[in-house]
Amino acid sequence: MTTAIREPCVEAFIHSIASGASPCAQTAQRWVLAATTLGSSMAFIDSTVVNVALPALQGELSADVADVQWVIEAYSLLLSAMLLVGGSLGDRYGRRRVFVIGVAVFAAASAWCGFAPGIRQLIVARAVQGFGAALLVPGSLAIISSSFREEDRGRAIGTWSGFSAITAAIGPVIGGWAIEHFSWRAVFFINIPIAVVVIVICYWRVPESSGNGKGGLDWSGATLITIGLGALVYGLVESSRLGFGHPAVAISLITGFFLLPLFILLETRVRNPMVPLDLFRSRTFTGANLLTLLLYAALSGTLFFLPLNLIQVQHFSPTAAGAALLPLILIIFVLSRWPGGLVGKYGARLPLIIGPIIAAIGFALFIPPKIGGSYWKTFFPAAIVLGIGMAISVAPLTTAVMNSVAQTRVGIASGINNAVSRVGGLLAIAVLGIVMLQTFNHALDQQLPNLPSPVRQSLDHQRSKLAGADLPREVSSGQRIHLHQAIDYSFVAGFRAVMFVGALLAAGSAVVAFWLIDSKRKTKG
Repeated sequence: MTTAIREPCVEAFIHSIASGASPCAQTAQRWVLAATTLGSSMAFIDSTVVNVALPALQGELSADVADVQWVIEAYSLLLSAMLLVGGSLGDRYGRRRVFVIGVAVFAAASAWCGFAPGIRQLIVARAVQGFGAALLVPGSLAIISSSFREEDRGRAIGTWSGFSAITAAIGPVIGGWAIEHFSWRAVFFINIPIAVVVIVICYWRVPESSGNGKGGLDWSGATLITIGLGALVYGLVESSRLGFGHPAVAISLITGFFLLPLFILLETRVRNPMVPLDLFRSRTFTGANLLTLLLYAALSGTLFFLPLNLIQVQHFSPTAAGAALLPLILIIFVLSRWPGGLVGKYGARLPLIIGPIIAAIGFALFIPPKIGGSYWKTFFPAAIVLGIGMAISVAPLTTAVMNSVAQTRVGIASGINNAVSRVGGLLAIAVLGIVMLQTFNHALDQQLPNLPSPVRQSLDHQRSKLAGADLPREVSSGQRIHLHQAIDYSFVAGFRAVMFVGALLAAGSAVVAFWLIDSKRKTKG
């Protein structure tokens, strides 16, 4: 659900003409589109469905909030860190070959997730799944770019985008239904038959293509960014379980803060950097990526906790929880083309100020709802306003990125921006997990000041599960009801704090647009 909204600059990548492109026959193009949209749909389905499955797998696997965070973070870490390398591998060794490998790895990891006996194996399998996604996502876009003539590419983009929007919309609903009637494991098994169909189509009808393949791959940069982000995220996530004073947490944070600047230094020295830092000489490109980092951090970080609230506290069914953000997704799909006219008339800066401000109001509207009440009066208005804000923001953000660099560098610029959006979500889930747990614990202590010592000790061991905490069996029914109410109230307090931070991040992205985005439409040469 956190990535139900398509990342920025995806279409810009397709628009950029792939090196070595040789459009295939029209009869093959239909199969190319079928294979790439189905392949991408696996990543879309997985991204939108897994969050809905978190409450169910938390209960079955006795996972705490840090474990649940890692189920998302392990996938996002490998995907965000290896995304740019995945695209380069396709250009070098064959786009179809790397795409098929990505699909196969993703499917195998999905089966591993579905059969995982415990939370640790599930987390490792999710990391492997993220690596597969890093190969198949840029591979699918590169195959479209290289297989269609420039005049036909727009129609192909429309088909691909439309299918992606449909998948993003119905994925959580179907996943919620599968969880409700079968198991959370079913959401991973969905990927396997899709993968088989995609691989068959690829070897049957999709032609191979590649780029010049002369430049080396920046494996040192990919390794540094993966370890650096991984260490930073580990320290942030595990701090809620171990505390910041724990040696493992302290060492991880120090390592992360050391390796990330080292990655930037390395990118200035290598011949073929994964992230060409000279692109950031453009004030608008820098601003667009900083805006992306803040806005998508707000989106991913806050919506990570929404299914937990809806299912564990508000007692929505998984199907209803999966449908809760349908209005947001549909509004973005319907209105996403409209801001393009605003960009043509006013430039990207004004929509990128207005859109995030409206999004900030949307996040703020998630704060008032208490426990209970009709969805239409509580979360529906927030989803509508947030959808309008994001719809105004996404297309101008893509335009700002494309117009800030030379046309020959649009592909790498859009890839960087897409990766930045994923890194924003990766870091936000880790940081907002701390906000949630600290607020939850403070509220719970206020709600339950005079608990008997044995009950408090038992409850203290369950705090890290938040609203999924298991209550001691020895307490009376009346006390059990009181404990449940206190836990639910404390979770809502944490949820409100998280949404408040999300509103601040979105408002901050509007400030960045005002400060850094050029109001004129121009392309850097």
